[in-house]
Amino acid sequence: MRSRDGEWLDPIETQALGVLPIPVLVIGEEQAILYANIAAEDFLQSSAALLKRQRLDELLPFGSPVLGLVEEVNRRGASVSEYKLDLGLPRLGTERVVDVFAAPLPRLDGAVVLMLQERTIAEKMDRQLTHRGAARSITALGAMLAHEIKNPLSGIRGAAQLLEGSIPDADRMLTQLICDETDRIVKLVERVELFGDERPSERDAVNVHDVLDHVKRLAQSGFARHIRFVEVYDPSLPPVAGNRDQLVQVLLNLVKNAAEAVGDEAADGEITLSTAYRPGIRMQVPGSQDRIALPLEIVVRDNGPGVPADLLQHLFDPFVTTKAQGSGLGLALVAKVIGDHGGIVECESVPRRTSFRILLPLHQRPGQTTQG
Repeated sequence: MRSRDGEWLDPIETQALGVLPIPVLVIGEEQAILYANIAAEDFLQSSAALLKRQRLDELLPFGSPVLGLVEEVNRRGASVSEYKLDLGLPRLGTERVVDVFAAPLPRLDGAVVLMLQERTIAEKMDRQLTHRGAARSITALGAMLAHEIKNPLSGIRGAAQLLEGSIPDADRMLTQLICDETDRIVKLVERVELFGDERPSERDAVNVHDVLDHVKRLAQSGFARHIRFVEVYDPSLPPVAGNRDQLVQVLLNLVKNAAEAVGDEAADGEITLSTAYRPGIRMQVPGSQDRIALPLEIVVRDNGPGVPADLLQHLFDPFVTTKAQGSGLGLALVAKVIGDHGGIVECESVPRRTSFRILLPLHQRPGQTTQG
């Protein structure tokens, strides 16, 4: 079948489909994959040559609604669209939510063009705005806690210390317990206070790789000394517009979470730190019509057991945690700091592959226009 070589596409059509950022597949008779563009290769994590040796029903689970769409297009001879379909990919062990656009290819009988628009980026934007709103919603709470709780706690602790000198030794354990618990509450309140700090921080051109190297050294000298680190860096990555100390804090938090997820007993524990340049991602700035490019990608990935599915969508909300002794403020603070930097952060998780992905804007020199 000559169509498997793509000869039914002229060079301009082939080039146009090839550079589209949306995965495009052409499906022929008996679900044969006739064509896959570069975005489809990336989406399906397979080369076009390998994909052409498979059928669509071999890639997707039995009864997938996408298979039904292809059949419907062939039956009706007209375009069909479906939104928010769960696209399971058994070979990759992942599920993705996509909008599917299917249309007949007039030039080739029985062929259907499939476009798969992943909803991840759009929903990341929406969820990120929710994360920022959640952070702002506890700003007032932080200020109130600082004033209304910290002062009485210092009085309680002082009173416990005074009692300690006038009670039997057997009861001193109780006063020590009071001091320890008041200290713990003060630390919690101080972490909440960070959300109320709306002062603009100093921003400059920051080399992301310098920050990651610093974080890795800190981790390997302490909590992650038993874990293997893998670095996959884009050496040509331009600087990010940010506050170096805050970015160190954010990435150290993510690496520490990754190390705790892997655990002390894992013989093959691994954390991957990667960077990449991803042009084409833009986000509208709340309260204005401006859209900023977010081409700088930083990923912290671990091979731990993964995040429970019921927590994944709420992971960056305050007081949500998977740790028995966690406060649930670490990732909320990560979302706030990255949001203050004009970026977004999101988590994707399946067993043995949990990724925290940060997208940030470029550092702009005075008079430089935003590229994306």
